[in-house]
Amino acid sequence: MSSGKINVTADNIFPIIKKFLYSDHEIFLRELVSNAVDASQKLKTLSRIGESKAELGDLTIKVDLDKKKKTITISDRGVGMTTDEINKYINELAFSGAEEFVKKYEDKTDGAAIIGHFGLGFYSSFMVAGKVEIFSLSHVDGSKAAYWSCDGTPEFTLEETDKKKERGTDIVLHINDDGEEFLEESRLRELLTKYCKFLPIPIQFGEKEITESTGEGDDKKETKKKVPNIINTTDPAWTKAPADLSDEDYREFYKQMYPMTFEEPLFHIHLNVDFPFDLNGILFFPRIKPNMDLQRNKIQLYQNQVFVTDNLEGIVPDFLTLLHGVIDSKDIPLNVSRSYLQADGAVKKISGHITKKVADKLSSLFKKDREDFQNKWNDIKMIIEYGMLSDDKFFEKARSFALYQNVENSYYTFEEYLEKIKPSQTDKDGNLVILYAADKKAQHSFVKKAQNKNYDVLVLEGPLVSHLMQRLEGGDDNVRFARVDSEAIDKLIPKDEEQVSLLSDEQKEKLKPIIEENVEKSSYTVMLEPLDSAESPFTITVPEFMRRMKEMSATGGGMMGMGSMPDMYNLVVNTNHPLISRILDESDAAKQKALINEAKNLAMLAQNLLHGEDLTNFVEAQFAHLSN
Repeated sequence: MSSGKINVTADNIFPIIKKFLYSDHEIFLRELVSNAVDASQKLKTLSRIGESKAELGDLTIKVDLDKKKKTITISDRGVGMTTDEINKYINELAFSGAEEFVKKYEDKTDGAAIIGHFGLGFYSSFMVAGKVEIFSLSHVDGSKAAYWSCDGTPEFTLEETDKKKERGTDIVLHINDDGEEFLEESRLRELLTKYCKFLPIPIQFGEKEITESTGEGDDKKETKKKVPNIINTTDPAWTKAPADLSDEDYREFYKQMYPMTFEEPLFHIHLNVDFPFDLNGILFFPRIKPNMDLQRNKIQLYQNQVFVTDNLEGIVPDFLTLLHGVIDSKDIPLNVSRSYLQADGAVKKISGHITKKVADKLSSLFKKDREDFQNKWNDIKMIIEYGMLSDDKFFEKARSFALYQNVENSYYTFEEYLEKIKPSQTDKDGNLVILYAADKKAQHSFVKKAQNKNYDVLVLEGPLVSHLMQRLEGGDDNVRFARVDSEAIDKLIPKDEEQVSLLSDEQKEKLKPIIEENVEKSSYTVMLEPLDSAESPFTITVPEFMRRMKEMSATGGGMMGMGSMPDMYNLVVNTNHPLISRILDESDAAKQKALINEAKNLAMLAQNLLHGEDLTNFVEAQFAHLSN
């Protein structure tokens, strides 16, 4: 028997572990089970290369709970340890068994996953245990079993023992008062499912009851029996080659990852890279409807099949955090507790590669089956538009597959659409004017006026539209967007030929103050325009620049403070409409005012601006007019 002090540079490592190194106490189970997996993987590697004569047998790792004794035991049948090895890997905190093993056998492991930092990971157990015991028997023939015990101080006991008969290691945690939540079976099962459900060695937690049927017909009998409850899948889909998986395999994996999600994903992207860095994973595109609550943190990060986090800031570009799935990489730098990412150039490279793979997959889907891509467009466009705004390289790639839908439900890429509208929607200065509606039902009258001029109208809706238009205009000096209700239709795409006003300058000078006296000056700017006589006498328009800046300000862009400014509208008076001449010629001020108010209210209705008492009064007046 020997005893001594654990070799650490601080006087007491345990308060440091509890308060700083491992801030989340629940990860003790992840670390200890991961270490058990390490030990099992090491034995498989040594056996394969002929350096261990041990029969592998059943390598299942067992997690046992004894609520009465207040203990949790993690048992493996891996390489095991001698007293010397325990002294080195447990007492000498500066060493890491896994790291040394990888260095020694790096050309022989054939990709075997050696998960972690055995020394430091082991000490996470003292966050929940007042006392920790180790019983271990090495795989080396003739070895004697070792026993180690520590009560949470630098003092330890290490001796040989005859209590351990089978190869491998048992870690026994005597749970302290602060860790009693982990003595609940449901809590342990929750943690094992969270952190260990895809580890490469079977993990057993208790037993489960199954029903077996024997015989047929009247002789059929059903018996119940208990079998080991294995909580993990050792070979998840992302560890396999894409060629070995069917669409059904991907759907089943998605259900396994998200059992409470009832909608199937639209499609998936399988990441499989081994150079210049190691990266595997599967990303799924979920259905994302406009104006729905966006759910982030649905992508899980693993390191050699050990769950690390679902906060992938830095690894996955922000716009792709709306996807679901899993990413696994041993090259992603984590701090020693595997609880957060460390800043590193490799992270940027991995992030860039993920972006490229997603863009390439989207481009491939578009080229392979455009009709299917179009059918899915409205479910994925928010992700793609977000990416186009936040990532320059993605923007350039997305120009070839991002789609724009017009009011006739036809879809075009940006370049296709520019070619379509070039003959009719080029203004007198040579600019292409893209007309759009944010709500084709609400802006139906304006859409109809545009269509009567043989203009095409896109449907652009959602919180990102204003930003996206700004981005697209910035990439082409000869393209501008204009909402169909931002100007009178003849002014949206000015041509060389202009309408001649039927009113003289003197009549217009007389008309303007009459109109201004009968509308709210704080809300409307009166503009006299010589439009087609078939156009409405009054049209209320929303200046494109002001409206767009307000929208961008409200969603985190544009000019600060614009979002809180009051709405201002243009009241466009068509000087060529017969009603305007009638208003001008009306000598009765009351009748003149009534004509102006009725025309203005009709214009407000067209823009969905007439509400409350004003709407009630207008409707009642119309019914009264019909009654007379």
